[in-house]
Amino acid sequence: MIELQDVDLNLLVIFQLMYKERKTGVVAEQLNLSQPAVSHAIGRLRRLFNDELFERTARGMRPTPFSDNIYYSISQGLSTLHDGINFQDKFDPNDSSRMFKVVMTDLGEMYILPRLLDYLAKHAPTVSISTVREADGSLRDDLESGNMDLALGLIPQLEAGFYQRRLFEQRYVCLMRKGHPLSKGEFSLERFAEAEHIVIEAKDTGHVGVEKCLKKSGIARVIRLQLPNFMSAPYIVAQTDLIATVPETLAMTTKDSLGLEVREHPVEIPPAQINLFWHKRYHQDSGNMWLRNVLYDIIPSN
Repeated sequence: MIELQDVDLNLLVIFQLMYKERKTGVVAEQLNLSQPAVSHAIGRLRRLFNDELFERTARGMRPTPFSDNIYYSISQGLSTLHDGINFQDKFDPNDSSRMFKVVMTDLGEMYILPRLLDYLAKHAPTVSISTVREADGSLRDDLESGNMDLALGLIPQLEAGFYQRRLFEQRYVCLMRKGHPLSKGEFSLERFAEAEHIVIEAKDTGHVGVEKCLKKSGIARVIRLQLPNFMSAPYIVAQTDLIATVPETLAMTTKDSLGLEVREHPVEIPPAQINLFWHKRYHQDSGNMWLRNVLYDIIPSN
């Protein structure tokens, strides 16, 4: 049995980060250590637990089954210890240099970050933001462990078990170039169906429901291009006769600079609820509370 007094806490921090990152160089950089120091720490952990812990592969360090079994408990323990140590630590935006990690899409970055950065420049000049994508299904764990502070967007998988706050409703519109034959006159279902379309799959977001809704309508469309996300669609629409169904925030942000027309969609697509999500463990965290309130205040509700 391993006694707590025999364990160097720093080794567990290195174990937690190695499990997540799988690369010695990345761990060394994040902890401001040399790679030999990280390797030495892993060696000490191997002797402590009498297990290899991580196996070298072509794609990085792969955790052993033993590491899989102990990771969650160690991660939870470190998070609890962090909370206890910082219980009295009150967040002051005027002199804090905290970096908040926020999960959001490229659409969220385009629409929200200019407003947020403008606010920070005036009211919290040394606070910084790091945005990330949810790519590997670890979002729930990242929010619970504190690796991420907030998640923002249309994220159905977080609707159960997390605090959430509605930020705004996202409508969908039809985007086309100025002078497009469909930019004038009645924009009927028939005319919509006759056009050539860009389809945006957006598989990693809740926006995938848009295509499901359009397919349910029974409209047979001519699809000329499929894209994995929305951001390039306005630029393509501006130079072709293709049209695209996109979130209204994207359309209104790009229409003037790219010379685009925005039309009400002929298909009744339910608007998306764009929410802010956080884990209950950080509900009373003063910095987390501050950023939540800032985002709620700076983003128009419609």
